[in-house]
Amino acid sequence: MAQGKKVLPRRAFLRGAAALAVGGAAAVAPVRAADGSAPSDRALWITWYDVAPDARPRYLDWLHGTYLPALLGRGGYLWAAHYAAVERMRTIRRENAVENPAVAGVPRGRQFLLFVGATDAGVFGTPSPQMLQAALPEADRRMLALRDNVRENIMVEAWRVNGPEQKNDGGITAAPCIQIGSFNCTVEDEQEMLAWYAQSRMPAMEKLPGCVRTRKLASVAGWAKHAILYEYASLDARNRSYLSIEDGNPQAKAWADRMVPKLIHAPGSANLATRIWPAT
Repeated sequence: MAQGKKVLPRRAFLRGAAALAVGGAAAVAPVRAADGSAPSDRALWITWYDVAPDARPRYLDWLHGTYLPALLGRGGYLWAAHYAAVERMRTIRRENAVENPAVAGVPRGRQFLLFVGATDAGVFGTPSPQMLQAALPEADRRMLALRDNVRENIMVEAWRVNGPEQKNDGGITAAPCIQIGSFNCTVEDEQEMLAWYAQSRMPAMEKLPGCVRTRKLASVAGWAKHAILYEYASLDARNRSYLSIEDGNPQAKAWADRMVPKLIHAPGSANLATRIWPAT
């Protein structure tokens, strides 16, 4: 063996070789709007929660008719979208098939998901959502109290890819259907996770029929340090395409089979949901 040549441990070498085999040399180009600018909605305030069936009609009337329109009047708040969860037909493999003990005590809300998009995370710190909601009139605070099992994250977009259904809207409209995985990962595995998303999963989503866009998110506040947000033109499009994303690519499947079990998902993650507000 030649002197001075650095020898990688076998495990690290095999991981690197697998990554190159799956991802190739091509990099995902930064997403730009029609005028060449970067997308403006780079931060998301995400809420998972439940509401008792008998309280839903009045809660939804208030949320859609009063609370969200008022929220969108704030500077820096670009869009909001409310989703109702649907039962997953199945996932590709085993996301959250058995909940990890590490999620004990994490709120388990999963019936509804509320997204608010902003220019950057600082918008959600001036004031924070907690401060904002505490300052609401009492009648509005009573409506918020109808929520149960509430979990929140404030996240920033690490990067995104646009799919075939992207309509060149600058990225500031909410797709009709979303799937979001929210999770943690051990520090030792985070760089491999980054490589997997950058070299395998995100390039695949860029070409996937029915995909509007995919965002890899990193947390500013909340239990989950990471999230992946898949946006689809419809629930049917998701069900037809996502489950076959690795078909015909055994290398991509092998990498995913190794990576996915290392992700410690929140209760109920990955969440599949369809948009109920705005209607269009």
